[in-house]
Parts: sequence; C-alpha cells; structure tokens
Amino acid sequence: MRESFFTLDPESGFPEVIVVSAAWGLGETVVSGQVDPDEHTVFKPSLKDPALNPVIDVRIGAKRKKAVYGQHGQTRSVDTTGEERSRYVPAGTEVRQLAEWAMTVEAHYGCPMDLEWAKDGLTGELAIVQARTETVQSRRRTTTLRRCRLTATPQQSLIEGTAVGEAIGSGPAVVLDSPVDLDRFPTGGVLVTGITDPDWEPVMKQASAIVTDHGGRTSHAAIVSRELGVPAVVGTGHATKVLRNGQKATVSCAEGSRGRVYAGLLAYEEQETDLSEIPATRTRVMLNLADPSAAFRWWRLPADGVGLARLEFIVAHQVKAHPMALLHPERLDRPDRCAIEQLTEGHLDRAQYFVDRLAHGVARVAASRWPDPVVVRTSDFKTNEYARLLGGRAFEPVEANPMSGWRGASRYYSDDYREGFALECRALRRVRDEMGLTNVIVMIPFCRNPEEADRVLDVMAEQGLRRGEHGLKVYVMAEIPSNIILAEEFARRFDGFSIGSNDLTQLTLGVDRDTETLAHVFVETDPAVMRSIRLLVLRAHSVGRSVGLCGQRPSDDPAFTEFLVSTGIDSISVAPDSFAAVKQHVVAAERDTHTENRPAPSGTWPEDVVTRER
Repeated sequence: MRESFFTLDPESGFPEVIVVSAAWGLGETVVSGQVDPDEHTVFKPSLKDPALNPVIDVRIGAKRKKAVYGQHGQTRSVDTTGEERSRYVPAGTEVRQLAEWAMTVEAHYGCPMDLEWAKDGLTGELAIVQARTETVQSRRRTTTLRRCRLTATPQQSLIEGTAVGEAIGSGPAVVLDSPVDLDRFPTGGVLVTGITDPDWEPVMKQASAIVTDHGGRTSHAAIVSRELGVPAVVGTGHATKVLRNGQKATVSCAEGSRGRVYAGLLAYEEQETDLSEIPATRTRVMLNLADPSAAFRWWRLPADGVGLARLEFIVAHQVKAHPMALLHPERLDRPDRCAIEQLTEGHLDRAQYFVDRLAHGVARVAASRWPDPVVVRTSDFKTNEYARLLGGRAFEPVEANPMSGWRGASRYYSDDYREGFALECRALRRVRDEMGLTNVIVMIPFCRNPEEADRVLDVMAEQGLRRGEHGLKVYVMAEIPSNIILAEEFARRFDGFSIGSNDLTQLTLGVDRDTETLAHVFVETDPAVMRSIRLLVLRAHSVGRSVGLCGQRPSDDPAFTEFLVSTGIDSISVAPDSFAAVKQHVVAAERDTHTENRPAPSGTWPEDVVTRER
C-alpha cells in the first residue's frame, strides 16, 4: 500500500488539515489515475489531543484495481475484491499515525509539505518514503482571494467527477486515447482522456481544462493541472464516451468538491479581492455556508465565523435519504428499499451511515472557521421537501401549506420524527465532543412558543446535548412574530437569536413568500418587519442575549444594512461572495450612525471557544 498526503488542503490551501489518501497495492495505479483512492481529512488542532478523533471527513474511493508484484520483479494490475473496495484504507489508527508524522515533518521544514507513505505488505510497518515542499498553494498570496463563478444558469451537467482547483475553463472537447503532436491539439481545447502520464504534459499545458475517466486528487492529471492552474475534473468514469470531439463544453471546478462539465460555452467571471483592504468592524460579519465541500475555499476571508450552516443541505446532498427511511426500511416499497440498500452499501448500521455523513459535513464547516463560532441550524425541511428525499414519501403527510406546517421544532419531539432528530443530535454531539469542534452552536428553527422550546431542549438533553454542558450554546431562529412578542421568555431558554428575515416577513405580513401574485407585498423593509427587528434587538440585549440576521437582503441593500447597524445588532451573516461588499456597507453604516461606543451584550459568544490566531 502506497500513497501521498499533504499538510494542507491541496485545492484551497486551507492550512489546518492534513489530507491522507490511499488505495490497495503499489502506488502506481493511483499516480497514473487508474484508481480513485480513499481520502481522510485530519484536523490539526484536534490531532494534538489524544482523547479526540481528529478525522473530520472520510471519502471512500472506488479502488477497483491494484498493482501487485508479478514474476521477475515486474508489476501487474489485478481487480480488487468487493471486501477491499468497501473497506477504508488505511485503518483509523494508521491515519492518526501518518498525520502525526506529517505534523512533525512540517514543523521540521517550517512549510507545508507534500509527502508519500507506504505500508509494508509483509510486516505491516508504515513508513514515510518521500518528503518535498508543497509548491502550489503555499506560493499563493494569502491576502488575495481569487474567485470564479458561472454567470449563466447551467442546464443539467453532462458528467461529474472530482474537482481539481477552483477555476472554470471552456472550449471544444478534444477526446484522445493517446498524446498527440502539439500542432494537432488546439490551444484552449478541453482535453478529454482516460488517464494521463508525463507524456501528456505538453498537451495539458495548452488545454483550457482537463477531464479524465479515472483518477483522484493525487493522480498525475490532478497534480499537473493543479501546478498549471488549469481546472480538471478527474474520475468521471466515462467522459470519453459521453463527450464528443468538437463539442463545446464548460468545465467548472468552482462549485465545491464536485467538478461538473456542462454543454456549451457558458459565461463566467473571475474576480480577485485584496483581503488586506477589508477593514475591521464592530458589527460581526459572518458567512452563510451551505455546501461543506466548498467550506475550505473561503478560509482566507476575514469573517467572524459562520452565522448559518443548514443541516438540510447536507442531508439532501450527502446523506440523500430520509432518516426515518434508514431506520425503518420495512415501511418502504421494494424500489425504495433496494435504493436504500444500494446507497448504504458497505454500512451495516444505516443509522451510523446517517450520523457519519452528517457529522463529516458539519465538521468540515466548523473546522474551516475554527475557533470562531459556527451556528448550525437543525433540519428545517418542509414536509413536501422531506417527501422528495429517498424513502421520504412513506413518512410525510401531504399538507396544503407546508411552509406553515409540520416543520422545525414541532418535528423534533413528535413520535413521527423523534428518532430522526436523535440522529441529528448524535452527529452534532460527535462533532463537538469526539472531534473537539466546540465552536459549533446549535440553532433551533421555527419554534412557535416557549413550551415547544422546553420540549425540544429536553429531547436534546436526552441525546447528550444539554445546553450549558461543555460550553454548548443553543440559539433559536427569530422568524415568527411570537419570537419577538415573547422575546424575554425565549431568552430564558436560548443563548441567542438569529433573525430569519424571509419567514419573519412572510408571517408578519401574512404573505406566502412563494406566491408571485403578492410579490409586491412581500417587502423585508416593511415598517412592521423593521420595527419587529429593532424591538427584538432591544429586548434581547436587555437580558444579555445576542441577535444576528442571516439573509440575502444586506447583500442587495446597503440601506437595510445601515438600518441593522443602527439597531445595534450583533452580527450580519451573508453569502461568501457578498462578504467584501457587505463589510464595506457595515463600515459606512457604523461611521454614519456613530455606533462605535455602544456596549456589547454579555454572553454573546461561547466562553469556552479557544481564541488563537488562525
């Protein structure tokens, strides 16, 4: 067994993790791109505590082949067994050992490292066999954030794979099974092939993007494209069969860990932000993060934490199944039962499958901003959205108005979902207590009255998430008029409020936010809504509770940002691509409204969160 590992995230340059990859057999199948290896992400701060599990993410690769020794010292490629494909490599204790060695090597050389390791097939001994300085991310300016994004709305992707880099490229597809002379490859073409090796490098330098059938993030194609700054989507499985010669295509690696190839030459933009020019503000400006796979890419932003991380995004995109369907497959029809079995292949305990996926997603987000606070909202699917999850139809009622129906807090203590919520609690407890990411704050959505709050907190305590223990803070979404009217009652039960301006507007004005006919009435700056926000801040601060707002409006409306700052609100949370603009709006608002000397409320952030320089 032989593979590589990095002392930073090789795509984003995030320095607080070690990424260990591995596959069966000799290392040549991985480097050549014949196999997609397993990948373990280890969080460095947690690695320092022997009592914690520092592995915050594990992704299992296909590992369909392995290189073994043949006769006369030669090697040959053979198929792996089903048991080998389903097993993680290396084992958990070995991941920790390798990560500890990597930390030691990095400390010795004083810079990020690109390492290779091996395991002796006879003795089982681990060894580091090569160490070199990492030469891509470590040379980037940490004060500059380069961002690409599609400005056109794409159709369904033609094919997907592992994203290498964070850029976008487009051009005519050039499907090849072997290298060609440079004059036969058009400059700016999209190279599409099975695997690459050093013979391909002259062609790769002329490509606008690279797409391969096989390989992972440490394959030859990934390594070279990363060094060239060329976006690559590797391990697609069958790109050479899907894409046609001359077909115009856009390759996007700007949407997280999944790279996508779209038909046509889609419009996109590239922006660079000088982070050294972003000023400090008294009002905290935080991030809304949905996709854990994209969390590391924003680590350079000088944000004050994450104001909203939504569990339902992780459930929909990484778990992909209704939690009750995993717990009670006997209530499913045959097609859904078969789909659940296929989805959870290799997991004997389907409840643990849910907990693992959810915990890894939350942990990536929490690690990306450590030690700053990360507010994680428990699931807030509506019944029609839950029903669309795999197996969900058997567990969800049909409601005439799901927006105001069985959602949020009311689900968590209900006999029809209590077991599902218990899995959410198990995942959050694992992130905080086992992985050591105590910067996670739990937030409860759509809590209609104080009695409901008590019932939810009791259920959480039963699952080992007791407010106040181990520094656990619990917030509540302020999105129902009752949350403002009874603010002091809610403040006795929760440590802070986060305003959900869309639902608050909807329920204050009695307007379905999805109804086009009444779109002209749905205005977040309506005096009734703004008065509710100001009143909540006043009441919460009077009893030492913090208030934030997470939503799109501050990004689009500087006047609304100025209003929020004038109320003395503690934080504003926005999408990452709006961060710099909103930060400037806050600077202007603080200057104009002279709020620099207002006192901050007590107990704003968790006292137990370690404060250290990033």
